[in-house]
Amino acid sequence: MPELPEVEVTRRRIAPFLVGKRLVELKTTAPSYFFVTPPDELRKRLPGLCFTALERKGKYLLATLSDESHLLLHLGMTGQLFADGASNPRLLRKTGRAALTPGLEVGFRPDAHTHLEFHMDSAPVVFFRDTRKFGKVEWLAPGAVSKRLSKLGPDALEAEPEGVHASFRRRSVAVKTALLDQSVLSGAGNIYADECLFLAGVRPNRSANRLTLQQTRRILAELRRVLERSIETGGSSISDYVAPDGLDGGYQDERRVYARAGEPCLVCGSAIKRVVLGQRSTHYCSVCQK
Repeated sequence: MPELPEVEVTRRRIAPFLVGKRLVELKTTAPSYFFVTPPDELRKRLPGLCFTALERKGKYLLATLSDESHLLLHLGMTGQLFADGASNPRLLRKTGRAALTPGLEVGFRPDAHTHLEFHMDSAPVVFFRDTRKFGKVEWLAPGAVSKRLSKLGPDALEAEPEGVHASFRRRSVAVKTALLDQSVLSGAGNIYADECLFLAGVRPNRSANRLTLQQTRRILAELRRVLERSIETGGSSISDYVAPDGLDGGYQDERRVYARAGEPCLVCGSAIKRVVLGQRSTHYCSVCQK
């Protein structure tokens, strides 16, 4: 699932194809739960408008339009936002990937999962593809407030330890579960929660309300470090994620614990363990984390 780094990489690399450009035509698929705003309303309201800014809010992208309305985009679990010309096997169905000839370049053609096509003036087409439709698109009228954004806590790259620690103190859940609560901290997800807790030396099943302020400081510092490093390497391409230019991320090659159950800890050599917390797979080292 795209987390803060993947969304930030997407924002940075897709912005040149949108910001300062006028939307000439918007193509959509049929109504589904992907569309918070019905597709016919999007096709009616958006063409003719220019994209003036593109921001990231946690795991969301928020585009500002020239009439001061906004377009909210969420990649969900399998969403892909990319420009025409991108080439990557991840842009195909798994059956299509399996049938590929090794070494053959993969060009993208819109399919049934391509829910949005932004046809811009003087720029390549931008596609939003999502095989599972857990992504979302919502148009916000000028001055309207998104209910989704209003529920978000401080951004994981900017959060102050004192505020997060106060939120932890009110929660008796595991610290891993608290880190995934977007009302506590926006942007963090499963991969980077596991990674930062390992680096901070804190077990993921420790109760959030039992942590000291010093421990919270260390967790947030390590979280910021892994998020910034993942942005630097283009994010994590473990399943469906691909950057807007068709490139894979590189952070998956630097994971210490996530999805490494049974493999040796890179610090002490003990086997990495896997448990389920809050219905999420969680990975940790029982020696390095206390």
